[in-house]
Amino acid sequence: RPNPYETNLLRDGVRRYLQLPADQTVLILHAKVAQKSYGNEKRFFCPPPCVYLSGPGWKLKQEQIKARDLGEEGFQVCGYMGLDSMGSSLMETQKLSFEEQPDAKGFGCAKALYISDADKRKHFRLVLKLFFSNGQEIGTFHSKLIKVISKPSQKKQSLKNTDLCISSGSKVSLFNRLRSQTVSTRYLSVEGGAFIASARQWAAFTLHLADERCTWSEFPLREGYIRYGSVVQLVCTATGVTLPPLIIRKVMKQYAMLDVDEPISQLHKCAFQFQGSDRMYLCLSTEKVIQFQASPCPKEANRELLNDGSCWTIIGTETVEYTFSESLACIREPVSPVPLITALQLTGGGDVAMLEVQGEYFHTHLKVWFGDVEAETMYRSPKSLMCVVPDVSAFGSDWRWLRYPITVPLLLIRDDGLIYSSSFTFTYTPEQSFIPGQQVLSDVPQDSDKLLDSIHQEFTRTNFHLFMQS
Repeated sequence: RPNPYETNLLRDGVRRYLQLPADQTVLILHAKVAQKSYGNEKRFFCPPPCVYLSGPGWKLKQEQIKARDLGEEGFQVCGYMGLDSMGSSLMETQKLSFEEQPDAKGFGCAKALYISDADKRKHFRLVLKLFFSNGQEIGTFHSKLIKVISKPSQKKQSLKNTDLCISSGSKVSLFNRLRSQTVSTRYLSVEGGAFIASARQWAAFTLHLADERCTWSEFPLREGYIRYGSVVQLVCTATGVTLPPLIIRKVMKQYAMLDVDEPISQLHKCAFQFQGSDRMYLCLSTEKVIQFQASPCPKEANRELLNDGSCWTIIGTETVEYTFSESLACIREPVSPVPLITALQLTGGGDVAMLEVQGEYFHTHLKVWFGDVEAETMYRSPKSLMCVVPDVSAFGSDWRWLRYPITVPLLLIRDDGLIYSSSFTFTYTPEQSFIPGQQVLSDVPQDSDKLLDSIHQEFTRTNFHLFMQS
């Protein structure tokens, strides 16, 4: 930036943003695997990729466009979604129309996407292009990698090949399809704090392994891969609403198999028995989620007969979230590529502390900011930025006298003022010799400058700690 005036102007803008963030968030939800289509058939991705638009910045941007007399229709958000490197024609992309939900989020869904057998790739990404209806481009956003499979694996899964296994703590979607009819597909979802079966929207659930001997209130979580016969808990990632502990069972020809303990694989049929119940299973009835009592099998004690609504298909899911804010400038350029921070690595300490910011979609026009303080930043690659950690005194002279940790948010700011927020923070921690609550200024000697310098030097030898906010 050419002069201190512009630097101070930007810093004031960042301070205003930190007090009242006007973020725009694009959230993409999609499955981890996609089943390939063969011949003329079209196996649409299930669950369908969904896009949510949230944050107060969308309304702010729409008001700016409206103020330029572009009419009511000029600020509607629309988009196209397709497969990367294959979605160049309109035949291979699907138009998304966003509808506003009760929680003020915009929602769009790509129900007719598929991958044909002519596409020989083993992995691909989804590409989302967003526009305002006046033609102004918002940006291009990518999903995470999706693995292509030919059909659900019927073989017993080996933990040596964990590609298709489902681990504790991972996110899954559950859907039910009566008599294999696509039009009858219902997804387990949450609405108004209650579990429902929705034909339109699906929820991602964190699937946790639980200790079988503990009660629901205790429910300590375990690591490992999910096996049939395990006690699990489903937690909605968006709302935190939880089902009671469930025993996950393998389903074969509408029977729950009670003696199978093999690892669960993507797109397997399964059932969820309520722990401690008398053969009660999680079941859907039209759009309601109910409990269904299975019938014992008279010939085979290790099987229980289910109804159609109790048989679910399980699939792993991914989410990727892009957040940006145009509050500091009226930007005409697309906001993409939107950088994503995945990890931080600190080297050195004191006056020579360096922070490596690791992630994706970095470029040369980005600067790292510690709160409202810009850091000297060096571009290394699309996956790495290096920056000099600012001295704690950069946050004001008052910080020198503090005896407790100082935590500041990490931001990436493009050279035109576009802000990319992150879930990462940076914490300055005073050394152990500092006693909390000690009165530093109780007796200031005549050579107070030396005292000030010594305290400042102790802060510059501070320990730095990094953590991600939940």
